[in-house]
Amino acid sequence: MKHLLSTADLDVVDAVRILDTAGSMAATQAREIKKLPTLRGRTVVNLFFEDSTRTRISFETAAKRLSADVINFSAKGSSVSKGESLKDTALTLQAMGADAVVIRHHASGAPHTLATSGWTHGAVINAGDGMHQHPTQALLDAYTLRRHLAGPGDVTGRDLAGLRVAIVGDVLHSRVARSNVQLLHTLGAEVILVAPPTLLPVGVGAWPARVSYHLDEVIADEKPDAVMMLRVQRERMSSAGGGFFPSPLEYTRRYGLDARRLAMLPEHAIVLHPGPMNRGLEISADAADSPRAVIVEQVANGVAVRMAVLYLLLAGGDAPARAAEKSSTEKSSTDEKGSDA
Repeated sequence: MKHLLSTADLDVVDAVRILDTAGSMAATQAREIKKLPTLRGRTVVNLFFEDSTRTRISFETAAKRLSADVINFSAKGSSVSKGESLKDTALTLQAMGADAVVIRHHASGAPHTLATSGWTHGAVINAGDGMHQHPTQALLDAYTLRRHLAGPGDVTGRDLAGLRVAIVGDVLHSRVARSNVQLLHTLGAEVILVAPPTLLPVGVGAWPARVSYHLDEVIADEKPDAVMMLRVQRERMSSAGGGFFPSPLEYTRRYGLDARRLAMLPEHAIVLHPGPMNRGLEISADAADSPRAVIVEQVANGVAVRMAVLYLLLAGGDAPARAAEKSSTEKSSTDEKGSDA
């Protein structure tokens, strides 16, 4: 695996390997000293042409926990705002010795162009492109699902076969939904998309998922193991002229997750949301703050998953346990030198 551009590029072996590696990375983050020396001397560039808080900080944290040097590039206040092209920006970063470029772009397909153009020789990781893909978000969602629902004991090596996941809301504008449908299907889960017809994309019937327009029916009849609520992307709706649903109140009444619908879910079911949340629109405060909501945990899991992706793309080889072992050896050596002094 040289790049991570789409969940469609992952087979079940690749996906499980990333999840297993993320589990090993998460274990190292429970220690007092969280840094690993694995990517020391490597340079990771966060190239963000769209605003982001969670994803950018998560990638930055992941890279620094692996001891990589990090360069954060924002389109605002840069030469991009003066008209510089993606090609010229990429060539500049390559000249600076970028080993990996984490790119978020408003244009669908921009990461693929960067990866295949020859403008950069490093690994390219898609951190979200238009309404197309967001593979690391889908991976952290799958990691969270596996931790909670893949059965008791050690979940290493397991897929998500037998699980039923309802993805609810603004599917039309959601790269998270597209990535999750593909990855969850690859991992063996059954996916049900729940949305008004106006918020489903053309051709959704060809996706590896079933479609419903009625959230209450899905909860009552399908008894999903997890419900993933999608953010209503009002900024994209405004640019398209609006008119996707009658009113916020009507949307909440039919597709919002509230205390009543939360109580209808099976006892073991969990609630996910990619964030940021529109509280009171797609999800109520009762549901968002419920013990069954794993939304904050998703953020923490995102660091471990992105550590795993960076590790596998830039270091590869054996499991990260080697890096943890090396870190412990170096610490012992430092302690011994300190005691001699």
